[in-house]
Amino acid sequence: MKEYYDRRAREYDDWWLGQGLFADRERPGWEDELSEVADVLATMPPKRTLDVACGTGFITQHLHGDLVGLDQSPQMLEEAQRRLPHATFVQGDALSLPFPNDSFGRLFTSFFYCHLEEDDRVRFLAEARRVARELIVMGSKAQSGEELARWEERVLNDETRWQVYKRVFVPDELAVELTGDVIHAGRWFVLVRASL
Repeated sequence: MKEYYDRRAREYDDWWLGQGLFADRERPGWEDELSEVADVLATMPPKRTLDVACGTGFITQHLHGDLVGLDQSPQMLEEAQRRLPHATFVQGDALSLPFPNDSFGRLFTSFFYCHLEEDDRVRFLAEARRVARELIVMGSKAQSGEELARWEERVLNDETRWQVYKRVFVPDELAVELTGDVIHAGRWFVLVRASL
């Protein structure tokens, strides 16, 4: 997967912005809801925050406090550092976080937890509990009739094709899974906060 994200780094934000290969997608209310999510994140009290699988920093930019972004892809981290020169970025493994116990007040992750199969989810949650006191997970809200877990084919601008595991979430079910509370559930996105 590292190679996939390295190759996708320069075009990753196209998904968020509805550009490039995503320009023809119909996503009514997407931009408004993305703004709502940014507002939810902006109202959270600043804490020393680790953004796991931060990608290009597209969502990281809405977090407040002492920010550390972690990603396995050096190309993603280059994009994130350009976007957020004041933050610290670390290349590393999300399933074996390179930080001491209790290093962060909050661990945030967007569109990473949804790519973890069961064994990796267990490992990630154990690592989250080890390094932080609070966990916030952002992912896609399940649409009516949508398969909740599947393998998807992803096509990049260079026309390479990749198989990616993906989950989408029913907000209350994700809250139960994480033993947390839903802090946003719109048409497109869900955010759940859990104390660790």
